[in-house]
Amino acid sequence: MESESPRHPYRGHPAHPTPIERNGRPVIVRNRRQILANQESHRAFICAWQTATYWLVGSYVIMPEHIHLFCAPGGDGLTSVRCWAGYWKRLAGNADGRLKGAFLEDCWDTQMRSAEHYLRKLEYVRQNPVRRGLVSSPEEWPYAGCLVPLRWS
Repeated sequence: MESESPRHPYRGHPAHPTPIERNGRPVIVRNRRQILANQESHRAFICAWQTATYWLVGSYVIMPEHIHLFCAPGGDGLTSVRCWAGYWKRLAGNADGRLKGAFLEDCWDTQMRSAEHYLRKLEYVRQNPVRRGLVSSPEEWPYAGCLVPLRWS
């Protein structure tokens, strides 16, 4: 059964706005399952993100059942976040067999509207392990980092 919200009644799938063709416009992407926050999966994700360079991964937080990451277009061609996410999920699954078939087919993505919006979301994502009671400070969470600094310009 689909849930109804005042803003988006009967939304049955994630919204996918057309990406803006500018580096530095980060997008949050999340996925769910309770097997993601461990060293092997962490290494598989980093390797996949470094290989799948249609989008460049900036800051990320890998939670036990979902991932938050900020990304920006990485090349000349503008591949959709959905296609790119499918690609890096396959790469990660090939590197760590526990991840094969573990992901939702789709992903949620949000375009940041301003530097303030970006910084607010970045801090919210960093605090996720703290809010869940997994650590006392974001710096203690071992499954987070930044691969490519994304600057709002």
